[in-house]
Amino acid sequence: MRRRAKRILLFCLALAFAGYAAFVLSPWPSALLTRLAFGYGASKTTAALASHIPFGIREQRDIRYGSTEDERLDVYLPPGGRVEAGRPTIVWIHGGAFVAGDREDVAPYLRILAGRGFAAVAIGYTRAPTARYPMPVLQANAALGFLQREGQRLGVDPARIVLAGDSAGAHIAAQLAAGLTGTDYAEPLGLKPAMAPANLRGTALFCGVFDPTAFELTGRFGAFIRSVLLAYFGTSNPLDSEQITQAAVPRYVTEAFPPSFISVGNGDPLAPQSVVMAQALRDRGVRVDTLFFPPELEPKLPHEYQFDFGRPEGKQALDRLSAFLDSLKS
Repeated sequence: MRRRAKRILLFCLALAFAGYAAFVLSPWPSALLTRLAFGYGASKTTAALASHIPFGIREQRDIRYGSTEDERLDVYLPPGGRVEAGRPTIVWIHGGAFVAGDREDVAPYLRILAGRGFAAVAIGYTRAPTARYPMPVLQANAALGFLQREGQRLGVDPARIVLAGDSAGAHIAAQLAAGLTGTDYAEPLGLKPAMAPANLRGTALFCGVFDPTAFELTGRFGAFIRSVLLAYFGTSNPLDSEQITQAAVPRYVTEAFPPSFISVGNGDPLAPQSVVMAQALRDRGVRVDTLFFPPELEPKLPHEYQFDFGRPEGKQALDRLSAFLDSLKS
């Protein structure tokens, strides 16, 4: 009996070690769990926004912009399919901690923007750990190239693009914008700009992560952040990776970066990153419109607060974003 109990104990210890090793040495277990969590949250957001979507939005779905299954985009146009001349097209890159999320997650929000008279495009990209940095940035660049060639046929203006994103998508959008407007930054990224910088009229960045070197790797979110870094960069230690340093976008923006709208909730753990990004742009003379909230606002606004129209701040963000987009009209 003692020998059998010892074998069972050793077997349980082996299983525990195998599980620990899987999470520490492989990015896949954490990535799959994160996808489940994000998928559940996205389904709730989709249901909550459904009643705010106007009737008659024109949609063109599952359009291939590249050769892989993930390289697809969706186009949303106002009722009637016509966009007022001079209004920019908003091209949105979804979030999901680089490992999760889907372009369908932002579809309700883009339908609402289309209802306000804008053309909106949702970009799909390959998620980590299947795709490692900077593949999503290069895929988003390819999508912009596709819109340059095919935009007019799809009803969007390729000469008036606003790159937008939420969370990890905000990082991809900001990094691509920095590469499109800064040749010294594009080269180390391996980025061959697919459109002229003059066609990039602005960025809209919600709840973004902009500097992975500034992450706190201990505390409540430490293990999650390490798993994301491992999945996207191939290492969980920023000191071991030149790529993680290269991904610190505020260090590389220039005065050529386009006008930007930046917003984040006051209860978002990533809030300091948006403040730093906004200040980096202002330091270089870039026009920045921010929507930040006082620390005393209760209840605190969480990550991705802008998708919650049950609170007035969510609708305020939509109004401010719409006003920013209209300010770029020419």
